[in-house]
Amino acid sequence: MRSIGLIGGMSWESSAEYYRLLNGLTRERLGGHHCAPSVMVTVDFAEIEAMQRADDWRGAAERLSEAAVSLERAGADMVVLCTNTMHRVADDIAAAIRIPFVDIMDATAKRIRAAGMRTVGLLGTRFTMEGEFYRARMAEFGIEVLVPHTPDRALVHDVIYDELTRGRIQDSSRQEFKRVVEALAERGAEGVILGCTEIPLLIGPADTRVPLFDTTRLHVEHAVELALAP
Repeated sequence: MRSIGLIGGMSWESSAEYYRLLNGLTRERLGGHHCAPSVMVTVDFAEIEAMQRADDWRGAAERLSEAAVSLERAGADMVVLCTNTMHRVADDIAAAIRIPFVDIMDATAKRIRAAGMRTVGLLGTRFTMEGEFYRARMAEFGIEVLVPHTPDRALVHDVIYDELTRGRIQDSSRQEFKRVVEALAERGAEGVILGCTEIPLLIGPADTRVPLFDTTRLHVEHAVELALAP
């Protein structure tokens, strides 16, 4: 099995979920006491979050590219970036390394297409919901993306940064997210992308009638498939 390199720390709560899923899925596939060969480098989310607020995406790209290079030097055979928002600089990271970069948006889009859906909602940070990078990648797969209206975008963003990335899971926020998902469905969303790797810590399939696309799990599943491929 190939070694999987993980860029984590944005936040460490979702990075821990990546590690849990990575090893759980590997054991399911291989049985016994198998774990996934992996290397993780954890960046300081406070540093990255400050760059986001300052609109310093170039600086963030350089910092994450350095992390990817360090994984390659440590023996990783591929790089997994444990966050949706920072896939805004995915092309820069991929260009800095010689090993494959496993893109979370591609893994998600392929599953949406396999489900036969053409219109989906998107929840994430405001950088993800309001930026063009996620919608543009989905459009390459023929998928239209709907985002919540402005007040709900602010709510989703604030819950992610003020609660989920700090390890706080509140039922009141879960109810609000369920309402936002339902509103997207009423506007025509056939499913909803949980486009922030912390959101699955708050809501899951049992919380809504609308199919949810858990980007964290889809990303890890794709990485494990690549790691086990002949």
